[in-house]
Amino acid sequence: LLEIAAAIEEARATLVPVAHEESNLPLVRINGELTRTTNQLKMFAGLISEGSWVEAAIDTANPERTPPKPDTRKMLVPVGPVVVFGASNFPFAFSTAGGDTASALASGSSVVIKGHSAHAQTSQLVFEAMQRAIAKTGVHPYTVQHVLGSGSTTGKALVEHPNTTGVGFTGSFNGGRALWELANQRETPIPVFAEMSSINPVIFLPDTLQQNAAALAKSYAASITLGMGQFCTNPGLLIAVQSDALDNFLTLL
Repeated sequence: LLEIAAAIEEARATLVPVAHEESNLPLVRINGELTRTTNQLKMFAGLISEGSWVEAAIDTANPERTPPKPDTRKMLVPVGPVVVFGASNFPFAFSTAGGDTASALASGSSVVIKGHSAHAQTSQLVFEAMQRAIAKTGVHPYTVQHVLGSGSTTGKALVEHPNTTGVGFTGSFNGGRALWELANQRETPIPVFAEMSSINPVIFLPDTLQQNAAALAKSYAASITLGMGQFCTNPGLLIAVQSDALDNFLTLL
């Protein structure tokens, strides 16, 4: 994980312009997101080093008890190969080497990444950086694999593959729901860890709308357009009482 973070950082000068060209996201946003991605990898590396996440428990034997008490030990173990779907609006932090991939690798699971078509070249370049890190550390070369293709065909095949034991997804409600249904229709159902869209309702109280319409319109517009309108906290529903103050706010907005 630390070497992957270092390899991505080393490739920053190549990755950022490509991600900018594919996504049209601002360079400042993309640079910040790349840093967030490497910090996530480092965070999980630190968690592994600390070790308590395995929740190890040792209940030692007591042969003198009737009946004799056996030695009992337990700990969390990796679930197995995890398929991670890249998010359309976060080419780094929630995609190829993002949080889902970092957490799966940290647990000891291998990962098959389904790159997103909205930033396919960026995804491929990040994967190549990961491969350099894997080769440098001597980890098995197929610990991380990368595929591109349609979500309805390639994605479906990955979720249904008998070796797949878990799915990580960030994206739309319809997409996540479809993957969840595929995972539960398998002969052996598997978990889907999905962060899906929401409408993020915003409630405007009458007095506040009357007193601060201009400031609210400005901040609301900024929130809608944050990250070229692709940010996950994009407010999708406005709730207010019909009034002249609301009409004024909408005009300002």
